[in-house]
Amino acid sequence: MAEMKYRNLGRSGLKVSEIALGSWLTYGGSVEDQTAISCVDRAYELGINFFDTANVYRRGEAEKVVGQALAKYPRESFVLATKGFGQMGEGPNDRGLSRKHIFEQVHASLKRMNVDYIDLWQCHRYDPETPLDETLRAIDDLVSQGKILYAGVSEWTALQMQEALHLADKYLLDRIVSNQPVYNMLNRYIEQDVIPLGLREGIGQVVFSPLAQGVLTGKYKPGQALPEGSRATDPSTAQMVERFLTESNLRKVERLGAVAERHEASVAQLALAWILRQPNVSSAIIGASRPQQIDENVGALRITLSESDIAEIEAILSAE
Repeated sequence: MAEMKYRNLGRSGLKVSEIALGSWLTYGGSVEDQTAISCVDRAYELGINFFDTANVYRRGEAEKVVGQALAKYPRESFVLATKGFGQMGEGPNDRGLSRKHIFEQVHASLKRMNVDYIDLWQCHRYDPETPLDETLRAIDDLVSQGKILYAGVSEWTALQMQEALHLADKYLLDRIVSNQPVYNMLNRYIEQDVIPLGLREGIGQVVFSPLAQGVLTGKYKPGQALPEGSRATDPSTAQMVERFLTESNLRKVERLGAVAERHEASVAQLALAWILRQPNVSSAIIGASRPQQIDENVGALRITLSESDIAEIEAILSAE
């Protein structure tokens, strides 16, 4: 098994595993709690120290399962990340990035996960209805109180992050150190503005959906029926998979298979190695519904892509 590697989270001194375990579509709902705990245990055994969740995942249930799974390990041995922004109740202040909502949700997350502090707290989306300085000041206060150690955002544009950095520097507030965007071989929008900003300002990318909702595993074949039990056949997730399930994408995945074979790897492992070629990526978040999937994904760390590999992959991905 490949040895786990660690990178700094953006410009911070915090070291996170190159592979992180997320709990978006699985824990607290579609995967039995015991299976979810087995996945966390296997990830921890393999050297994964970075676990990501959010308050809105199953309205707090995912946080409870993640907290329960990690309770047996020394608190200093793992990095726990969660988020706030989404709808958590029926009231007018039960969503967004107001001081009130941030304060209440951070405390609710601490209680659900049964921890004293959150390593990385992230603004789950940008809130156009709240002044950015209010949001940053509330986060800074929670950092001062020791409830949050580092602050990040998710799916913010380069301009929104630039404005946040400007205000933080102007008012001497804690700076954001990470952004959590979607990034994979089939969705590369962050390469245009987000990664250049990240490199310039020390904001590390913690990327989600690295396997394009499973399309980059190679299990979906051109002209063939969708595999039974896959995300594409599950009504709750089918819509997210469909956008990647084009004939063109499936042909690209087939061609990527030849590159993966040369490295004695799966397409999924190749896809993760390709993401980690980016120095601005701090970690790639995987999902797992059984422990064996974590073993396979961590196997990506033994792959070193040469310049000619990267050029070949680029040619495959840019073909129509």
